[in-house]
Amino acid sequence: MSSSRTTSVLTVAAVTVLGGLVAYAVYFDYKRRNDSDFRKKLRKDKKKVTKQTEQAKAVSDAAVTINAAEIKSALLKIREEEVPPTPDEKEGYFMMQVQVGDQLVQKGPAFFLPAAMAFFRALRVYPSPVEFIMMLQQTLPEPVFKIFMELVNADVSVPPGSEKRREEPAEEVASRVEGYYDHFPPKRMNVSVQHTGGQGNQATKKILVAEKDFAAGDVIYTELPVVSALDSDLEGKATHCSFCFRQLEEGSAIAPENDKLDSVFCSQECKDKAYYSWQNMYFGLEPVLPPDLDMGMAAMTTDKRAAAQNAYLEWRKAKAKQANILGARFVSKQVALETQKMSKDKEGPLAKEIEQMADGKDLYGIPDHIERLRFVEGHVTDEEVNLLRGVLGSALPGLEQSIMEDRHAVLVGKMSYNAIGVCPNGGRDDRPAPTERPEDQERTRTPHGTSRQIGSGIYFVSAYAAHSCDPSARPFFESTNELQLIANRDIKKGDEITIAWVDVTQHDGETAEEARRRRRVELARGWKFKCECERCVGEVIQDIEKEDAELGVHEDESKVESVMRHERIPDRGPD
Repeated sequence: MSSSRTTSVLTVAAVTVLGGLVAYAVYFDYKRRNDSDFRKKLRKDKKKVTKQTEQAKAVSDAAVTINAAEIKSALLKIREEEVPPTPDEKEGYFMMQVQVGDQLVQKGPAFFLPAAMAFFRALRVYPSPVEFIMMLQQTLPEPVFKIFMELVNADVSVPPGSEKRREEPAEEVASRVEGYYDHFPPKRMNVSVQHTGGQGNQATKKILVAEKDFAAGDVIYTELPVVSALDSDLEGKATHCSFCFRQLEEGSAIAPENDKLDSVFCSQECKDKAYYSWQNMYFGLEPVLPPDLDMGMAAMTTDKRAAAQNAYLEWRKAKAKQANILGARFVSKQVALETQKMSKDKEGPLAKEIEQMADGKDLYGIPDHIERLRFVEGHVTDEEVNLLRGVLGSALPGLEQSIMEDRHAVLVGKMSYNAIGVCPNGGRDDRPAPTERPEDQERTRTPHGTSRQIGSGIYFVSAYAAHSCDPSARPFFESTNELQLIANRDIKKGDEITIAWVDVTQHDGETAEEARRRRRVELARGWKFKCECERCVGEVIQDIEKEDAELGVHEDESKVESVMRHERIPDRGPD
């Protein structure tokens, strides 16, 4: 298998790990650790699958023609089937589907699609998708595994309809299957995401487009960050709310009990949201699961959890960059949102966020958002990965399996590439100067310059706003980290919406050529591309070849993941 295939498998698997199976993962992990018969059964089944499929590897790799309509029709059929409700029933269902799939593989190419469907059904109930998909990758014939992955890729939302759907032609079924960008961004934000060929040397990308006319000064939309982090020099100083970044008056701060980070908040609402989103996972000792799912389990791991948190906190204060902090918080946020969905308390602190994620439709979740964001590879170390595994595993046994070094590097890369700097009313002047070399400094998207931010956050919609040195819009923060996107000039429906990722003003004493070189160097160092927007192309300089050589990049080095759930099937055009 190629390295790109391996990356694709890990992409899907890592996203799926936290997708709705948190409670079952705890049960599965418990049985695997404590039930010898259960372990033997798993080993026996794995050996059986391996042995029986070794012969199938010799099957001709001649292409098996399965068109998009057949894949979509098969997926629709599977989605209409009910998943067993209890852990024991899921275990039996999993074993049965694996055996059925194996038997169908032996029957030859005519049965490859039904075989892939059986393995896909098994994946739906297996609590450790990484383990299962990697096993299939190693044991299934290439054509079967390819069909299986096409089913995974095509796991899109299907509008509810009549009971007669199974009797309809596959082509008609396929025409109604919706993709991710049919629902994102939410319609209320008056923008859409469209496909573009990219500018100059930049790669093909998705861009943000206006869905109505805006006049200069209009608020196009407002957006809250999915995760955010106050700058480290402000954290614990009781000057700003650790969740919304609001500046605090002396004596007004609300401090949680037993919080190792010494965070403070402006309100009980912010305290609760931070607590459930990430504060408790990394700096508290309360149960991560709702009481009806925890059943006293958290009390048994308090000492281990405290030790793991202390080790992580020591590393965080000494070595963590903002992107690594955001990455860790994003992992916790995934768990928080999934456990909120399972909780009996439907009015919890994160309930509104879940509802708004798809305009009230239960179609996609936080993994669908993050996997589509562009990235450059992030920097993580074995120490960081092991510390995160310790914190997560002690809080919720089995959760540590979701942290793999290569996947976490991608996540941190996405945090670094997409983070927007929060600069209320233009930002501050007292941010400590960076000590790293210019090429190693962290940068966030802000027209005021990273040096003026008080913190940063990940904004899923605004992440699609491409850079321009003559932007059509600007992010504005009044007093918190709620982003308001303001039109810089009149924008017509269908126009691309751009923002400045760096300070694009010409400073006092700076020539136009020097200003251009400064902003282009910043973009090359922070986001690995040469800016070729209309302003840069239109400004004439004498030695453009020398300037381009100084940038250190020859093409756009950012990328997107190659496998994504809720994506339209190829040959249907961009979604």
